[in-house]
Amino acid sequence: MGGLYLRAELQRTLRNRRFVIFSFIFPLTLYIAFTSADRHYRVGGVPFPLYYMIAMASFGALIAAISIGPRISAERQMGWTRQMRITPLPVWYYFAAKIITGYVVACTTLVVLYLAGLTYGVRLSAVDWLTMTGLFLVGLFPFAIIGVMLGHLLKPDSMGPVTGGVATLFLLVGGGFGNIGGTGIVHRLFELIPSYWLIRAGAVTLGGSPWTLEGWAVVLIWSAAFAILARIVYLRDTARA
Repeated sequence: MGGLYLRAELQRTLRNRRFVIFSFIFPLTLYIAFTSADRHYRVGGVPFPLYYMIAMASFGALIAAISIGPRISAERQMGWTRQMRITPLPVWYYFAAKIITGYVVACTTLVVLYLAGLTYGVRLSAVDWLTMTGLFLVGLFPFAIIGVMLGHLLKPDSMGPVTGGVATLFLLVGGGFGNIGGTGIVHRLFELIPSYWLIRAGAVTLGGSPWTLEGWAVVLIWSAAFAILARIVYLRDTARA
């Protein structure tokens, strides 16, 4: 039963045109539009196609992860989650299926942006591709949990603006639209935000080093904190149902 539910969830998600547009088509369109005009430009010595590929991959994957929330919220409104609780399917599997679906879409987004990058001359070693992708996937975990939490906290009509705003804010302070922190205390504060390390996953391709121990700790602490909050919100939501 669990496998059938996961397959149905994947099929239903990929049929959602709005979700596909914002996860795949929108970041790909931005990448092609800006890279076509500035493919020979360099950002701090880094070829623009590589620099912008990392930014758009972070953007698309984060949107895919956090967009678990609107689907959960819509199912709550329809009474679907209430029906799921009286089936033999464990509650943990219901949420696991949502997170797995988000990750499948995120991985597809990454592959789409990687292929676009290759067409514009991005060349990396197999180790760099795999290291960057692995760190991307780890860095997405707290945002998938945020999506679950928001899905049980908000109504469908407010999910779009909230998830879009949350994703944009995290990308902004994480450096997805350029390093706004500079150095000093402001930059130090940004290093305590998980989106900073999500975007930092691409640093290995720019001649930087993989995550430090601090990066792993930040992602782990935020994931644990949001998991606790998501459980509290879920229990409160089901108590009202």
